[in-house]
Amino acid sequence: MLSNAGPVVKFIMLLLLFFSITSWAIIFIKFRYVRSAFKESADFTDVFWQCRNLSDAFSKAKALRSSPVARIFITAYMEMARSDSKDNEKTQVKRTDNSYFQAVGSIKRSLNRSIGVEVRRLVQLVPFLATAGNTAPFIGLFGTVWGIMDTFHGIGLSGSASLAVVAPGISEALIATAAGLAVAIPSVIAYNYFTDRIRVLDSELQSFSSDLLNIMERDIQKQMEA
Repeated sequence: MLSNAGPVVKFIMLLLLFFSITSWAIIFIKFRYVRSAFKESADFTDVFWQCRNLSDAFSKAKALRSSPVARIFITAYMEMARSDSKDNEKTQVKRTDNSYFQAVGSIKRSLNRSIGVEVRRLVQLVPFLATAGNTAPFIGLFGTVWGIMDTFHGIGLSGSASLAVVAPGISEALIATAAGLAVAIPSVIAYNYFTDRIRVLDSELQSFSSDLLNIMERDIQKQMEA
């Protein structure tokens, strides 16, 4: 049926094939990435609340490379360590409330930047699924309309309108619509799934960030009072 289709319909089918292959590749890649992110983030959260201090949690976080929660913790911990080293370099200068607010503000900014990076990393490639899901049916419909137009043009030239003449051309044209739907349905399902998973991870990142900032604020306060 495809071999008998016109050049425009064949081009539409090749375009849909590209959308299909790319969409399925993104689905497999993102599914593995999001699944690993969920699993390792849950593991790190459990380990974090069991650790007695932040340095122990830092050593555990370095082993969980796929966890967004672990990565934002590493960023915040390293920023806290840099703030401590800067304060220690100021010899014979007493720490003030100003240095406390600077350290906390620096950690908060690093957490916000890290969360933004992680969310962008999670969202990467997912919008293509929405594009494929929205445009593939219309691309297929365009191929079908063009194929039907070509069929009726051939009927007009041949002067015959029998079912044996009309049916093959229309069936060939309808393949494009079927292909468009075959691309769009899994793309839309996957897009909705990943969007929901990313929303949940974003919520976990925001919640963990707030808890971590409170813990670090208390640690910095104790260091200043010591």
